Amino acid sequence: MPHKFRHVLLSLLFLLFLSSPVFATDCPSHYAAGRAPEILNDKLARQTQELCYQAFAVMHSGITRTPLWSAEHLTRNNIDAARTLSRENSFHPEPALLINGRAELKDYARSGFDRGHMSPNGDMANRTSQYESFSLANMIPQNPQNNRHVWAAIESAVRRLAEKDGELYVITGPAFLGQDLQKIGNVLVPTYIYKVVYSPKRQQAAAYFIKNEDTSSYQALSVTQLENTLHIDLLPGVPKRIKDVAMSLPKAGSGQHGGRNLAERTEEPTAQVKKIEADLRTRLFNDALKMLLNFVTNLIHKGWSHG
Repeated sequence: MPHKFRHVLLSLLFLLFLSSPVFATDCPSHYAAGRAPEILNDKLARQTQELCYQAFAVMHSGITRTPLWSAEHLTRNNIDAARTLSRENSFHPEPALLINGRAELKDYARSGFDRGHMSPNGDMANRTSQYESFSLANMIPQNPQNNRHVWAAIESAVRRLAEKDGELYVITGPAFLGQDLQKIGNVLVPTYIYKVVYSPKRQQAAAYFIKNEDTSSYQALSVTQLENTLHIDLLPGVPKRIKDVAMSLPKAGSGQHGGRNLAERTEEPTAQVKKIEADLRTRLFNDALKMLLNFVTNLIHKGWSHG
C-alpha cells in the first residue's frame, strides 16, 4: 500500500513539473522586469526555442515555424537611430534553428503572403539588428494589405508612443485560433496578430489585436483579455492590476484605410473574441478531463495488476 501511495505522489509531482510555466530567459533585457512570457498551454510549448538578438528576443515554434512572440525594449534613442538607416532587405532562414523546424524562403515564395516582421525593421538602430530582424524566425505569413497598411500604421503609432514616454516594452506575435488553419509550405498561417504595449512611465498596458486579413479595423484589449485568449502570460513581471485595465492606445492610421474612424471600433472586444475565449476554455477543459481519466485508468490498471 505505501508503494502505491508513493507511486501516486511521484506521478502527481511529475504532472506538476510538466505543467509548470516557469521559464528562465537568456534574454532578460528585452522583457519587463526581466521576465519572459510564460506559456500556459503545454501543446503550445512543444518544440520551442528561445533566440536572443541584439534588439529583440524571439520564442520560436518548430511546429508553426514562426515566432510565438517577438519582444523588444523599445527606446527613444533606438528610434532616433533607426531613422538614419535605409532599409536593406535581407530575408534569410535562421541558422540557429534546425532545418526541419524552421521556415525557408521557398515556403513564402509565390504564397500570396508577405514575410511580416514581428519586431519591425523600423525599430532597429543599427545594421546588425536590422539584419537580425530579417530572420524568418521573426516573420509570419501576413496578409499583404494588412502588413503594408493598418499594421504599418500600428507600428508607427507604437514608435510615437515610445518617443513620447521614452521607453516601452513591446511583445508582438501571432494567434492561431480556429480549426481550419492554412499552411504555406511548412509554415502555419496565423488567423490573428497582436502587439502588446507596456509603458513603465505610465504604469499602463494594452494590446492591439487584429485579424490577419485585408482589414482596416483592430481591437484594443487589456493584456489580461489577450492572455486569456492566447493562454500565455505575456507580462509576468507586470502587476495584474495593470494588465486588467486597457490603457488608451494611440490611434493607428485613423481615417487612412477607409471606413469609419478606427477609434470607434477599439473600445471593447467583439462577441467573436469572447466566443474564441469560450471555445478555447472548453477545449482546454476537455483536454484536462481526458488526461485525468487516463491517469485514473492507469492507476486502476496498475492496482489490479499488483493485486
